[in-house]
Amino acid sequence: MEGELKARISELEAELKALKDGKGRGTLQDILHRMGIVENYERIRDYSVAIVGIGGVGSVAAEMLTRCVELANMNRLFFQPIKPDSQRSRQPRKRSHSSTQTYNSRHTTTTSPQQRTLIISCHGSPRILNGGPLDLVLSCVDNFEARMAINMACNELGQTWFESGVSENAVSGHIQFIEPGATACFACAPPLVVASNIDEKTLKRDGVCAASLPTTMGIVAGFLVQNTL
Repeated sequence: MEGELKARISELEAELKALKDGKGRGTLQDILHRMGIVENYERIRDYSVAIVGIGGVGSVAAEMLTRCVELANMNRLFFQPIKPDSQRSRQPRKRSHSSTQTYNSRHTTTTSPQQRTLIISCHGSPRILNGGPLDLVLSCVDNFEARMAINMACNELGQTWFESGVSENAVSGHIQFIEPGATACFACAPPLVVASNIDEKTLKRDGVCAASLPTTMGIVAGFLVQNTL
């Protein structure tokens, strides 16, 4: 047993050295899988997630779910190291374990519920476009009407989803898992500001940005991605 552990440690040290020397490259999940932390890693390729709203929370969540690492300890950072003398390294790299596709739609002005459900049921990887369902929807929008539109579409499709948000003063946030038929839907468990009969439009003033803290966005996105995985 001791000999096996030493051999495993030596193997991991060799991998880390290769990463430090720039001779190795892998995704965060690849490394955790080889270290024995993540089990059944290959199953990640079989799942599809849609992120609705690429803003403060959504952009960070999207980056976390598609992150690449090239050097040791890059799993702790939010960027990829590049060599200043390498023009090629400045080109964006696509991770082999994930595929992304974007849709632009104003959910609050889409008049047809069928159009909203079509966007959610067809969003994602080529497997999704061929007729397969999404495994999870992450709502990262910033207004009540958009959340209600997502709630309606997911209820119609029986689609599980996560609702997320940051408070008006930007010092707190939340995530909420919703499974149609098993948990209360978003309309039944709305945010406190809505449940208190406060019109959220009165909280915003023309020409004035709402409170925003990147740290709060990062924390909420971290909880969202952690629960997604």
